[in-house]
Amino acid sequence: MKNYLLMLFVALATISCSKKVEVKGNFAGGSPLERIEFVEASGVATLPLVNMGVDAKGSFSGSFDAPKNGMYIMSYAGKTAMVYLKGGQSFNISGKAENFPNQFTITGDAKKNNDFLLEAQKFIQSYAAKINVGELVAKDEAGFLKEADKIKSDIEKNIDLSAKNTSADSEVTNWKKDELRASILGLYNQYEANHGQVAQDVAYKPSQKFKDAVSKLDSDSDRLLKEQPIYRNYLLGKLSPEIQTFSTTNKKEGELPSSMFSRFLDAKKDMSQIAKDYLLAYVIGGDLAPGMTAANIASVSKTIKEKVKDAAIKKDLEHLQFVISGPKIGDAVPTAKLIKQDGADFKMADVKGKPTLVMFYASWNPYISEATVPVLKEVANFYKSKMDFTFVNFDDTKEQFIKTSNAMLKTIPGNNVYAEGGLNSQMAKDLGLYGFKLPSFVVLDKNGKIASRFFNNLGDPELIAALDKVSGLKAPTVQPQAQLQNDLLAPQNQAPQPAPVK
Repeated sequence: MKNYLLMLFVALATISCSKKVEVKGNFAGGSPLERIEFVEASGVATLPLVNMGVDAKGSFSGSFDAPKNGMYIMSYAGKTAMVYLKGGQSFNISGKAENFPNQFTITGDAKKNNDFLLEAQKFIQSYAAKINVGELVAKDEAGFLKEADKIKSDIEKNIDLSAKNTSADSEVTNWKKDELRASILGLYNQYEANHGQVAQDVAYKPSQKFKDAVSKLDSDSDRLLKEQPIYRNYLLGKLSPEIQTFSTTNKKEGELPSSMFSRFLDAKKDMSQIAKDYLLAYVIGGDLAPGMTAANIASVSKTIKEKVKDAAIKKDLEHLQFVISGPKIGDAVPTAKLIKQDGADFKMADVKGKPTLVMFYASWNPYISEATVPVLKEVANFYKSKMDFTFVNFDDTKEQFIKTSNAMLKTIPGNNVYAEGGLNSQMAKDLGLYGFKLPSFVVLDKNGKIASRFFNNLGDPELIAALDKVSGLKAPTVQPQAQLQNDLLAPQNQAPQPAPVK
């Protein structure tokens, strides 16, 4: 009996500490080319935690480790919805593909909390539609303070009512109230910044009562910073006039916004370090973009290393930088195992003797068969005398890989191999590959080392130059219409935020 109880306690502890979220769903009428992704909403890296396929009937399933209990951005077909998830939950979602994200149904362990969010948000949207911000900003200060307090009180009452109706957890209820606080702070900021002009009172300065009201809302700011991206927006908006003034007089020629902003923060002696880290992380995220120059990569790396103090934020930013910039030129190619169509093992490190162009792709990449493959055939035909080619597939199953490679690449000379597990494979992790980076291309030298940055466009002049260099050939001039356009060059699902630095 004691052993049974011990096993039961161990099992319960394992369940309660689990970070894994099980996801199932169906979007009727959905395309099998679409993908489902989840991103932790309060983080700084905004990278997908999972990438799941949708079958011909619109069904999907998968799982991922949730870094924390909280809000997640779910994306489907380029559209996003916010959901609240906790580790160890099962999350079932269904609806019509054409109606997402406006209409969908959630069942399973996550139902109560997400029913609460839906009910509360409907009220907030209806309530907000009746607020005339222009009239509110034009009010005298006493009138504004009274109205702002009423808005907060009305919405908080509805949040409590919605929580009671849906039996929501206190965690998600408090999160929604914190989001409201951050939104009201944003309203205060609008009033302070614009009232003088709107009311034609250029001498207006906020009173002590106004400042006290802001301080009351702004208590526990470190927690708000960690949980509420909208609070970070508020702080950036509040700092915006100072940032613009600093930029006008202090920005150096060719300097990245993150470098300039870090110097601006150095002078903010009254700001906490955690606030500086979160705000700087946002600006760094804006600087990180595929195809960035080596000088810009070095600049961002230096800013992260020297200015960001929080270990978790620094780690996330370093990983994001790796994902965007890719492995360094001269690095050895990863040795993670790949498999051929017949099941035999394959390693890219074994491909030596000739330079190699490697393509990383999946069958669900937009336009790959119509746009990428025809250009790839021309490239392979031109360089095949001096180069080898390897095509690494990241489909969800080996069966889909075989079908895809036979259909699209059979006539192109090269190694057709599969990263088992798709985007969850070790190869994807070693190279920092996500859905938004596919298809990607990289050049390896004859010794199997990386000889170029990663490219999303086969017509990129820099890629052609790299191919010419390693092959000794000279490609004909690329016509503009032959260049591929890729709309997926940056992480999706990032919550809309203002650009504070110009």
